[in-house]
Amino acid sequence: MQTTPKGMRLHIGIFGRRNVGKSSLLNALTRQQVSIVSDIAGTTTDPVEKPMELLPIGPVLFIDTAGIDDTGALGAQRVERTRQVLDRTEVALLVACADQWDDFEEQLLAEFATRKIPAIVVLNKADIAEPRENLLARLQRDQLPVVRTVALRGEGVLDLREALVRAAPDDFINAPAIIGDLVQPGDLVVLVVPIDKEAPKGRLILPQVQTIRDLLDHEAYCLVVKERELRDALSRLHRPPALVVTDSQAFLKVAADTPPDVLLTSFSILFARFKGDLTALVQGALAIDALRPGDRILIAEACSHHPIGEDIGRVKIPRWLTQYIGGKLEFTTFQGHDFPADLASYKLVVHCGACVQNRREMLSRILSCRQAGVPITNYGLTIAFSLGIFERALGPFPAALELYRHRRQ
Repeated sequence: MQTTPKGMRLHIGIFGRRNVGKSSLLNALTRQQVSIVSDIAGTTTDPVEKPMELLPIGPVLFIDTAGIDDTGALGAQRVERTRQVLDRTEVALLVACADQWDDFEEQLLAEFATRKIPAIVVLNKADIAEPRENLLARLQRDQLPVVRTVALRGEGVLDLREALVRAAPDDFINAPAIIGDLVQPGDLVVLVVPIDKEAPKGRLILPQVQTIRDLLDHEAYCLVVKERELRDALSRLHRPPALVVTDSQAFLKVAADTPPDVLLTSFSILFARFKGDLTALVQGALAIDALRPGDRILIAEACSHHPIGEDIGRVKIPRWLTQYIGGKLEFTTFQGHDFPADLASYKLVVHCGACVQNRREMLSRILSCRQAGVPITNYGLTIAFSLGIFERALGPFPAALELYRHRRQ
């Protein structure tokens, strides 16, 4: 369970003032000394992550944040890191001391509500003070679960675990399929996996592995080949595959070698749907036609890898977009959880497949772009659009294909 990717875990954020016992609570929940505990306010600086298995939910990721009431220049940086955690939080724990509740906690609850994040109020240090009756009544009226704890002694932790189980979103418990809903049991899917300089030694990349697992979970077969062997592999089949899925970088060759009556898409486009909102990202790709030389493009990568050779985000996509537009564009790259708060200067955001992120973080970024009026798309859709095979790449997704055809009329 410790090897489950972060993007497949339920992200549980722990928020509150400094010195209310957030770190002690994390240690009690995990039964380990994960975070440093001190009477000195502000001991936790950067967010501390702890993966574990929380039955019956399954794999989760607890994120202990710095006190969001921190002050000073360094404090402002800590608060900003804490706010980044909100973008990927799927269940929020608001930790407070019962005698300290005021507008600060109310603002946090309002932020959770705006983002539609299920929240649990944890009144820690319950051995020191009792909460006001009108506060408890108000929280009950708003249907906010309240748990009283003494984290240093482990009291109330079992109740908190039960509250977490009840708060887990249904779309995490019953997660959508990556590809299984596109095929029938017994169907064969051909997966095209190029092996280049950036391919990890001795293993496949995460989207490929997860797609294989999803096909097996849905009683389908898969055949894995490199792009140079695709034509020969297809010729050996007694019947055509239900679908061909390729690494987006090999789109042109794979499209040429795949019969036109066989559905074709890419791993990145599958993940546009699995991790984000395919309709919104298709709409974003249509904005490529409006780009002009000199426009600024933001490239967003969820993972922090060391780029080498023909890196897809830094070399290939800029080259294909520049060729499509017919003039030089300005590209800026952000990695990991970093994402600019001010998007106004960008004409387009091109995001990776987000395989290492959870869906909440990707949807938060899509929402940020929508609020800024900046279109967002992803790598696979950008590549298919700029290479002229967008319509074919959307073949397995009738609603997205219809949207594209309607917008092009």
